[in-house]
Amino acid sequence: MPFSVSARLAAMMFLTYAIWGAWYMTIGTYLTATLKFSGTQAGAVFGTTALASMISPLIVGLVADRFFSTERVLSVLFLAGSVILWMVSYATDFGTVYALMLAYCLCYFPAVPLTNSLAMRHMTDPKTQFPPIRIFAPLGWILISVIVGWMRIEAAPMPFRIAAVGSVFMGFFCLALPHTPPVSKGEKAGWKTMIGLDALVLLKDRSYLAFLVASVLACIPVTFYFSFTNAYLNAVGVINAAGKMSLGQVSEVVFTLAMPWMYRHFSIKNVLLLGLLAWAVRYVLLALGNAEGGMWMFYAAILLHGICFCFFFLTGQIYTNSVAPPALQSTAQGLLTFLTYGVGMFLGSLSSGTAVDVFTTMVNGEAQRNWTGFWLSSAAGAGAILLLMLFVFRDRKAAATAS
Repeated sequence: MPFSVSARLAAMMFLTYAIWGAWYMTIGTYLTATLKFSGTQAGAVFGTTALASMISPLIVGLVADRFFSTERVLSVLFLAGSVILWMVSYATDFGTVYALMLAYCLCYFPAVPLTNSLAMRHMTDPKTQFPPIRIFAPLGWILISVIVGWMRIEAAPMPFRIAAVGSVFMGFFCLALPHTPPVSKGEKAGWKTMIGLDALVLLKDRSYLAFLVASVLACIPVTFYFSFTNAYLNAVGVINAAGKMSLGQVSEVVFTLAMPWMYRHFSIKNVLLLGLLAWAVRYVLLALGNAEGGMWMFYAAILLHGICFCFFFLTGQIYTNSVAPPALQSTAQGLLTFLTYGVGMFLGSLSSGTAVDVFTTMVNGEAQRNWTGFWLSSAAGAGAILLLMLFVFRDRKAAATAS
């Protein structure tokens, strides 16, 4: 792969995830501490990411596979998203914030599978070439997290405006990406194709079907961390929580580079099991840690992010690309996003918001949250899914395909 191509793909990953990281980790703090939304309301707003992942990626993946070049589709999505994000920063009531965040997520979250499929289209061996490109995604997240934490704007609307400006830049940069024309342009498309159901043919592979079921279930406890960790750390007195949380992306860089080695020595099942075990341990550490003598537990929980993320999300993206035929790769990435970022995280968003309220009592008009109980319940959920996968999931064919 020429350096000019790899450099542009790396910049694409960097910018895409810097935009996401600008607001994603702090939105729970902003909604609960500044706008005074309840846990259920905050969870519902966070759940717009999942709803968007269920609605749009399959359709947009189809568009990129059959009608328009992927880089142009991405450009339109980022430019439209920049306008909506700017509007979010001025909204204060639940209804408006919810509607605007849903509209924005409908623009942004199709970009995740599309950037993956665009990058892999220009690679001869994605299993070895994709991870070094993908490490620029956490690097973008790290930089913006450090900036947001250093500026101490976690409870302010400014992160949304930073992301909006970044989206404008990204929208124009997409036009400079390697040209990625639709691979199935001009072919007849039935109604199943028109709504993106062609990728369901992959479910005939029992190993892949089992993988998708496990992925949906695993996403439920995953959402607990993304929804409320920043709010929790700020509540218990951790200084520069967003900056410290960026250490998770440092860990992600390390484990992303280790993925080719992992694929050679471990099956898909074992990689996923290690990821789920890391999630369970992470929640226990969050439950037992504190901002003084127990600060090391918070650091350990954050640094587990590389294992948690790479052994689940990144593995799923690369594995999906390996089993999908070339004409369906964008749509297949959309199907994976639909089921994980969509169905799984939607269920997780509702569960996490409800759980926060369950572990909340009102004292003199102020919400007092039992964070220890919240995180231990999250650990129990991750542990239950770990046991389910251990005894139910079979992946001999999947392991052979991915190795």
